[in-house]
Amino acid sequence: MKPQPTIVTFGEIMGRMNTPGHLRFAQAMPGTLEITFAGAEANVAASIAMLGGRARFVTALPRNVLGDGCVRTLSGLGVDTTRIVRTDRGRLGLYFLEKGANQRPSQVVYDRDHSSIAMSGPETYDWTEAFAGASWLHTTGITPALSRLSFESTLAAVKAAKAAGLTVSCDLNFRKKLWRWEEGTSSTALAGRCMREILPYVDVVIANEEDASDVLGIEAEGSDIHSGHLAIDRYPEVAREIVRQFPNVSNVAITLRESLSASHNNWGAMLYEAFTGAAHFAPLKDGVYAPYEIRNIVDRVGGGDSFGAGLVFALTTSGLESQELAIRFAVAASCLAHSIEGDLNFSSRAEVESLMGGSASGRVVR
Repeated sequence: MKPQPTIVTFGEIMGRMNTPGHLRFAQAMPGTLEITFAGAEANVAASIAMLGGRARFVTALPRNVLGDGCVRTLSGLGVDTTRIVRTDRGRLGLYFLEKGANQRPSQVVYDRDHSSIAMSGPETYDWTEAFAGASWLHTTGITPALSRLSFESTLAAVKAAKAAGLTVSCDLNFRKKLWRWEEGTSSTALAGRCMREILPYVDVVIANEEDASDVLGIEAEGSDIHSGHLAIDRYPEVAREIVRQFPNVSNVAITLRESLSASHNNWGAMLYEAFTGAAHFAPLKDGVYAPYEIRNIVDRVGGGDSFGAGLVFALTTSGLESQELAIRFAVAASCLAHSIEGDLNFSSRAEVESLMGGSASGRVVR
């Protein structure tokens, strides 16, 4: 069996401040908020490490006790933090979460302006050292949304990764509350322009059911995201159009979330292989797409990151690397993440493979 490769992720880690249980902000404050550490690319690194992979996280953090806490948390989960840059510029970004339930949606408030990574340009990072011994770089569309400097750093990262021979994956991850750093330009226009500079260096594109529309203007005809209806059979067309526009892309993965309420989602995904033109869906029942019905969501934030982590882990792991198995593994991993408090997916490879194999009853394991 070949040794597990090192996966590098680049992006921001923040303090996550959420209300206890499902309390609203107005109920919880003044009072106590629960703090953990989270951020898309950090979530991916942590999940890969907990699945049994080798992950290295690159970011910029303030040289203070809050930054120390981030580093300790990731190190304790098995993530290589030796290439995190500590700086006197900026602060730790924060986000505040009020978890929704039933017909009430979750609410997120960002407090990320002037964070250390947003104030650090590409010269901050030693990409040669960051990529030493690595085979893969993962980043997202969230980091370039923070500031012009973080966009330039993300672009430099993917360019350096390709020059070093790494495979590059990018989750489009459009956040309309971000992409505010160019006055007079809308968030969608700025995201589209910047991501079109990054995507020529990307091999594996990851998106949710609406990212391609928001960022690239590529829509799945017949889907209505807000009503929870997805025209599943149209998403291979979306993937083909992404590959047509960016012929360097070898795979496109699209998560398919049918949001029936904040507590009830149907969850699955598609993986499109450019070379063969094949679209693989998961999960399947009797050979037909049949999404997981997640009826009592504990915490859905970070669900997409757990999918990305599962996909990258599978594609780089002996025995899981086939397209069909990789998408099944990624969807099962992210399904389990919906049952876990916090952004991080505290699920093992064995637990994911058990769900892949059909063990979905939730019976006590004794």
